[in-house]
Parts: sequence; C-alpha cells; structure tokens
Amino acid sequence: MTLRKPPLPRLLLKNVSCMRNAQQILRHVNISIHDGGALVLTGTNGSGKSTFLRMLAGFSKPSAGEILWNGHDITQSGIFHQYKLQLNWLSLKDAVKEKFTVLDNVQWFEVLEGKQGNSLPALELMGLGRLAKEKARMLSMGQRKRLQLARLLAIDRPIWLLDEPSVALDYDGVRLLEYIIAEHRKKGGIVIVATHLPIQIEDAMNLRLPPRFPRRMTLVDMLDRADIS
Repeated sequence: MTLRKPPLPRLLLKNVSCMRNAQQILRHVNISIHDGGALVLTGTNGSGKSTFLRMLAGFSKPSAGEILWNGHDITQSGIFHQYKLQLNWLSLKDAVKEKFTVLDNVQWFEVLEGKQGNSLPALELMGLGRLAKEKARMLSMGQRKRLQLARLLAIDRPIWLLDEPSVALDYDGVRLLEYIIAEHRKKGGIVIVATHLPIQIEDAMNLRLPPRFPRRMTLVDMLDRADIS
C-alpha cells in the first residue's frame, strides 16, 4: 500500500520579505493556503496591507523569497500569465462607470471574461436588482461597494484579493459580504482580505502587520526638500 502525498498548497509564501519606500514591511513570512482557505491581513493604516495584496497580485515582486502558485513562482512570465487569470481583485478604487447602468457595469466585465448570465443574479443577491437599469451615478457609496462585490460573483474567479471590502457597507452589507465569502470557500475558492474592520470569516488564518515608523531622512531626501534656487 502506497501512501498518498498531501496535496500541494494552492498558494505558498516561502520566506517572503517585502519592502516599500526603503522600509521592510514583511520579513521571512511562510504561509500555505489550500483550496477553500482564507487569510486575513490586519494592521494599522500604512502598515502595508495593500502593498501585501499587490505583491500577491503580482503587481510588485517580493524583495526576498518566493510566492508559489501550484508549486510555480508567480514572477515567471509564463506562470504569471496563467496565475493572473485566477485572480479577482477588489480595491478601494471601484472603477464604476457612472454613465453606464448598474447592470452594464457588471455585464461589461462579464463579457470580457467570455461569460454571460451571472450579472443580474449577482446584483439581486447584493440587493441591487431593483436598480439594475438605473445609472450608476445614482448609487450611494455603500451601493457602489455592493456593485463591486456583484462583479466578483459574476466574474467568478477562484482567488479573491479583497482590499478593505467592508468599507462603506452597512450592517446588512457586511453580513452579505461574509455570506458570499463563505459560499466561495465552500466551492474551493481562496479569499485573502486586508481589513481594519471586523469581518467574520470562519477558520481564517490571521496575519497582523506591525506598525511602520518613518525612516531616517537620507541625504537624497534632504536635497529633494532643499529650496535650491
């Protein structure tokens, strides 16, 4: 009888360090995330939560270590092309087209994915079904956030990277957010959330980033700030 090897983590951070503005945000982080897993990043404003997400999205590279997807380094060009198609990115910039209808704002992204039929059900789930034909400029901040979340559902990619997803949501909106995260994980999806607000995510791993302090001023900084005429 042969023993089966445990499955590879879908995402693996291997001795990862990260720098921003000449300051170290992370040092030698090791995290493995399997299908259905969740990671919650917390920390004070400016601690690097968004920078960490951007690194996971491949927008920037670790200063040391590796980020592996299915055992392959995501910074390799051939691998990154495949990896980025797995990602659903939600940022504080909502990319809402105000002259489009609410429905068009979701369907546009769905069409780019070569998919169809998910937009209206996603809007209805997020409580925006009755506003589907309205112009997006009529939406409140909380409704715009719900629109972003509807896009996540319509596009339906396996890895969600969520930057402050509960900002502007009311109590019911946060409960909906928690629900769609739980349902995504039940299907094997992965969720990585950066937040400073409480979100209930069952059995999630937690990584708290330490506060960052202003770095010492360098000679270059002093020259930049000097009033030289």
